Formats: sequence, structure tokens, C-alpha cells
Amino acid sequence: MPRYARGFDTTVAFDHLHRRDRRLASWMRRLGPIGPEPRWRKPFDPVDALVRAILFQQLSGKAASTIVGRVEAAIGSRRLHAATLGRIDDAALRACGVSGNKALALRDLAAREARGEIPTLRQMAGMHADEIVAALVPIRGIGRWTVEMMLMFRLGRPDVLPADDLGLRKGAQRVDRLAAMPTPKELAARGERWGPYRTYAGLYLWRIADSTDQVGKPTNRSQD
Repeated sequence: MPRYARGFDTTVAFDHLHRRDRRLASWMRRLGPIGPEPRWRKPFDPVDALVRAILFQQLSGKAASTIVGRVEAAIGSRRLHAATLGRIDDAALRACGVSGNKALALRDLAAREARGEIPTLRQMAGMHADEIVAALVPIRGIGRWTVEMMLMFRLGRPDVLPADDLGLRKGAQRVDRLAAMPTPKELAARGERWGPYRTYAGLYLWRIADSTDQVGKPTNRSQD
């Protein structure tokens, strides 16, 4: 069974994309190289990461961080998973600012973890990206986009392109000087030439989309 490394050589990815796509290459030279994501090398608990993803959905970073802090205080732990979430009931979650729908999502996630349905980090190392998506999207409140963000920014898979993402579509529109954003299907087709480093292309598309305001991490992502 293959083992998938966390992260990839961004220098090789840069050279590959620079050769394969003249229009993207022009932007890449302007923005400069993007280095490895520091979180690729840091261990993490996938369940904890998914809990936090649910809590952050459709909220500003500050508001979500406040709610997460309240939940951590209520359960007496900074690790969010089935055992610790089981320490408080739904009323206590609501008192922390967690919506009813998110509370249901957290309970579903915890139940699936208790049944052994959530792959561990070690197990994910032996799973193809599509297998990880298939294992996690049945969780209430977790869509494909959330899993793709984990694949890109936590697991460091090199060939992931969230074609539904608004920021990526906006970036592609600017690269190709289009009158309108490409559809998800059009972006997926456009991205075929970027393989096997579509993740790295995506990092540039987010920066390109943000370049009129600020060059940084993605700020115009879709919601699950």
C-alpha cells in the first residue's frame, strides 16, 4: 500500500508550473516563490481539526476563536474530540455560542469517531486524497471544500484543486483575463495542465485573487 508524504518540494512545483503555463508563470514571477506550508510538518488530530472547522464556518476568525475558547474552557481541554465533547450537553454548547446546527454536526462527528469511522493521521498517510474525501464528507457539516483544505494545508497533498472555491475561480479569471469567473467545471479542466501540483497552483490563484488588496492567504473561499 502506498504511503503519502506530508508536503512536497515547492521548488520542483514552481519549476513545473512555470514550464507548463505561460500566463500563470507571469504571475508567479511577479509574486515570487511560495515556500512550504509550516503545518505540513506538524502533527495534528484530524477529529480536533474537523471540530474546529465546523465551529469556524460562516463566522469571522475573531468570533469563531472566542467560541472555541469558550468550548475549551467548558470541557476543560484544548483537545476537541468525542471524549471531551461528551463532557457537556447541547445546552452548554449553545451557551458557548455554538448554533443548533453546529451542535448537531459536532454530535455526529463525535459519534462517528466513537464508532471508529474517522481515519487517524496514520491511516490517512496510506489513503489517496479521494479516499479521505469519501471518508469525511458523510459527516454532518463537513463538505468537500473543508476536506480539501485539510488535504492542502495540513496533509500537504500536492495535487488538490478545490474547483468550487470562489477565490480560486477569481484568481483563474485574472490569470486568463476573462470577463467572468470560470465555472467549477471549467476551472477543473483548466487545472489539468497543472497536475501533479494543482495544490501549488491553487496557492498562487488565491494570492492572485487577493493581489488588488493584499497578497496573502486565501480570504475569498467558498463555504461548505
